[in-house]
Amino acid sequence: MIISFVLVEPAVPENVGAAARAMKTMGFYELLLVNPCNYLDGPARWLAHGSADILENAKVFSSLKDAVSGFDFIIGTTAKKRSVKNDYYSLSDLNSLLNSKGKSIDKAALVFGREESGLKNEELKLCDLVSTVPLKTVNPSLNLAQAVMLYAWELSAAGDIECLNEESANIGSLRVLLGKVKIVLQRTGFDEDSLIFSRFIERINIMCENDLQLLHSFCNKFLYKNL
Repeated sequence: MIISFVLVEPAVPENVGAAARAMKTMGFYELLLVNPCNYLDGPARWLAHGSADILENAKVFSSLKDAVSGFDFIIGTTAKKRSVKNDYYSLSDLNSLLNSKGKSIDKAALVFGREESGLKNEELKLCDLVSTVPLKTVNPSLNLAQAVMLYAWELSAAGDIECLNEESANIGSLRVLLGKVKIVLQRTGFDEDSLIFSRFIERINIMCENDLQLLHSFCNKFLYKNL
């Protein structure tokens, strides 16, 4: 699984530079930026300190939706719980959760919001699950670069989580399965705007690979019989 880091509208060049340095020290190399500040400016390069290649190779997008369109799994980060999602997962839970996905995920995106306001509700809705760092005090909160460092360090503990085996085919991507599940739910009378519909999708996002394959089989049989 390859993990990419996405920064949404970072306003401080130094934060982008420090985030790039944090990524590289922990073995992560793909940085995506949404409407960023001047991330190639001198202050960003100074804080990057040996990680200028991360900055120079960063991909820039005009919206988060465009930035994450090619990913199988999207993890949003937030300092506080919102009403957009029911379940929030601690940073310490991510390794086991991601590893349980096995071959159902090739590319995952880890999304960080703005320094002052974080991710907007509509941006959190684009995420498959939302993660947070448990803090002993609400203030002061972590700044952007500190948050990136914590997540990069924690995820690097998985060892080979960023190593993609090109020889192993994706036997049933999570994104494909979610599309099938949505069709099954709609055909059985669940409205896409209903609470139970969104809860189904949220719970599927934390299923392990074996359970995902069972659900794939069920959806295939259901859809074949209901053509």
